[in-house]
Amino acid sequence: MDTQSPIGVFDSGVGGLTVVKEIMRQLPGENMIYFGDTARVPYGSKSKKTVLKYSRQIVHFLRQKEVKAIVVACNTASALALDDIREEIDIPIIGVVEPGARMAAESTKTNSIGIIGTESTIKSGIYSKFLRKLNADITVVARACPLFVPLVEEGLLEDRITEDVIERYLHELKEYGIDSLILGCTHYPLIRNAIKRYMGGEVTLINPAYETAKSLKAMLAEQGLLNGAGNAACYDYYVSDGVDKFSSFADRVLPCHVDQVTVVDIESY
Repeated sequence: MDTQSPIGVFDSGVGGLTVVKEIMRQLPGENMIYFGDTARVPYGSKSKKTVLKYSRQIVHFLRQKEVKAIVVACNTASALALDDIREEIDIPIIGVVEPGARMAAESTKTNSIGIIGTESTIKSGIYSKFLRKLNADITVVARACPLFVPLVEEGLLEDRITEDVIERYLHELKEYGIDSLILGCTHYPLIRNAIKRYMGGEVTLINPAYETAKSLKAMLAEQGLLNGAGNAACYDYYVSDGVDKFSSFADRVLPCHVDQVTVVDIESY
């Protein structure tokens, strides 16, 4: 496989750009293709069958772009579809759940960890399963926060409405005395500051996007797939709808300007 081939990254919408940002920072020489399923967001309230169908379509699209590896930059798809897809393709694929769980297990001092995510991610129990594999003594407190995604999608990152919703969702977690909190949705790091203010300095926030980029780098190095060409990296962006909204949001999240976004009829894959 050509080491200069791009890495494919996909998410249900714009949240996966937090993973892209970390990959850009930690792997600046890697080419990337990003697909945001903006026509069908959010995934968090959908069934496993539907999320698996959507994920397979996107993987089919990325495979046609000859990617050398795939990052499932969506907690819901990582929880509900990753294991099935891993068995169906012959290139490396990584999700965001395991790297985030591993860092939380390493960082906790009290073995009391909180997890926030979409309804599907929390219902799947995937983070709890990984955490208890790593340390059977860990106590997990999970809370679904379905309104966080639309708030982020609307760009309400520092807004009174967002602060009110954070308090509504997270006040229970404070009572459990957690010392680590996994931001179990790629959208959530974009309201990290507001969450941190509410939870306080004694709680460590775990960003799976950062940990996933680290794990990706290690995986590519192990398989001899790191791009050592030294050329400037190329980034291509695809969505299933809403180019203008995506471009505006990407320019606020990423360190570089997004010049072009292409709409893909993902249902045809």
